[in-house]
Amino acid sequence: MTITVPAALPNSYDDLVAAAPAGFEVSTRVMPPVLVILREGTRYIARPGARRMDRGVTRTIRSRGMDCNWVEDAGTIYPLPRDVVQVMTAALAGMNPEQLTFPEILRLERNAREELPVCRDINVLVPANEEAGREMENGAIPGLQATLYGYQAQGVAWMSRMLDHAGGVILADEMGLGKTIQIIALFLLDPPQLKTPALIVCPTTLIENWVRELHAFAPSLSVLVHRGADRAGLHWDLQKAQVVITTYDTLTNDHVIFGAIEWSYLVCDEAQAVKNPASRRRMSVAGLRRRRAIPVTGTPVENRLLDLWSLMDIAIPGLLGPQPEFEARWPDDVDSARSLATITDPFVLKRRVAEVAKDLPERIDIDVPLELGDLLAEEYERVRTETLEKYPVAGALVATGQLQLFCAHPWLRARDTTRATWEDEVNVDSTSTLPLLTPKVERTLALLSEAFLRGKKVLLFATFNQCGPLIRKAAKTLPVAFWGAINGSTPQEERQATVDSFTAHIGPAVLVLNPRAAGAGLNITAATVVIHFTQVWNPALEKQASARAYRRGQTHPVAIYRLFYVNTVEEVMLERMHWKSQLGNEAVPVSVRDGDDLAHALRISPMERP
Repeated sequence: MTITVPAALPNSYDDLVAAAPAGFEVSTRVMPPVLVILREGTRYIARPGARRMDRGVTRTIRSRGMDCNWVEDAGTIYPLPRDVVQVMTAALAGMNPEQLTFPEILRLERNAREELPVCRDINVLVPANEEAGREMENGAIPGLQATLYGYQAQGVAWMSRMLDHAGGVILADEMGLGKTIQIIALFLLDPPQLKTPALIVCPTTLIENWVRELHAFAPSLSVLVHRGADRAGLHWDLQKAQVVITTYDTLTNDHVIFGAIEWSYLVCDEAQAVKNPASRRRMSVAGLRRRRAIPVTGTPVENRLLDLWSLMDIAIPGLLGPQPEFEARWPDDVDSARSLATITDPFVLKRRVAEVAKDLPERIDIDVPLELGDLLAEEYERVRTETLEKYPVAGALVATGQLQLFCAHPWLRARDTTRATWEDEVNVDSTSTLPLLTPKVERTLALLSEAFLRGKKVLLFATFNQCGPLIRKAAKTLPVAFWGAINGSTPQEERQATVDSFTAHIGPAVLVLNPRAAGAGLNITAATVVIHFTQVWNPALEKQASARAYRRGQTHPVAIYRLFYVNTVEEVMLERMHWKSQLGNEAVPVSVRDGDDLAHALRISPMERP
């Protein structure tokens, strides 16, 4: 039976004894005090309280107000120490007990003294995945030109609410779950203003993707890309768009300009780029004035717990204390990781595909637009013009072949692309002065790194056999994984053995496949990630290749990534594939667009940017 304490009773225990409330027993036994933190609606508040042992179970009892030095339990009123209010006020050190923030709550716990332990109610800091699951699923965001999946709508609602309370979160959803569109939807809930725009910092390889998705999903938001020789020289030149996109290196070089603005949102995509606390990149990001901060990464911890401190301190500065204190308190071991998770899990949304599979299609197709960059764009243009001049008659076929080869990797060389078998006669020019780490290789390594850290298996399709060795050469810093390959030179009897080894391997693995040699006849459902490193002219070949993983027997959603350079032959090839898919497979012969597609592929140039 619950007994309601009359509101008219005084907050002072001495006055309460004198009032002798009817129906209550007043005890003289002083209860040991605690500082109780609890949740009331959307607020987090602090109250004096006590712990009481009853039949071997410890219960926490809260007082009814900040100035109250007694508690009531089962009809009995117990006094707290006379100075409990003063001691609690001192512990709060200026914090508002009626509106505590998450960093304040954790600071109180970290600094708690023996005479006033801190007791947090179980509903105060709930793991992010659990808390987000309680949100209403409403995919209708004003201005969003898309419908969110239920889990995406929950993620947006959770981020919005948590940013109001904490000022920052980490979005660590697994690859393929749509982290970008969740951020864009979040912008639309509270659109940035020109004086306080949103800032997106990302690797160069992701700029084009952000621009395209912002234009596609949130056309009402104005966007400015800050990088290259024509970038802004003064901070107010950045305050001409609601969303500013830049790279980590550009931010580091122009930190004075960026530091002059208070950003409404700071989004750090592929945030593992700033996991090193001592790096200039990380210090430039951490020094920005921002109202809300969201590191976005599928791998918040790659090598050590300090990675998480680095990202969390960007999201919510001070949450985990100073770096030296953090390293002393949480060494890199399993027990520390579990202990740390109890603090960070409420701020890190890290859903896996398997957890939200009921909300997903069985196949998730993701086009990944990339820019060549100035150096490679100039080289692409040189290859295009020189090939057309050299082969004026057979120029279209020869030139597109050379351009495909260049887009795969600038180190690749083909002696004669007029031969029917030219794709199998490609060699590597190891003397090339162009970089090994191209934008496409860099994005591939990022996808592989996240997949490997999550223990996933990947199929990587590349038209040219030499792509695999080049990617592996660049992948020396990736986590340990199984690497295998099947191409035209693989003996028939070894094909299935390679697949069996890939499937049986416990842990992350990648199988590099030639779509012509391994795009049919193999069942590789152990893979849940497919990367098309190169594009193909025949849409049926791409579909057949993807079907190695997405087929009967697959029990998990499959994420299929298509990497392509914008304003190149690869963009035409991808558009052709989508066009053919919309026609419904064989509804119209593919050949009807051959001439137009080839002509278009030779007209466009990465040197001509919008």
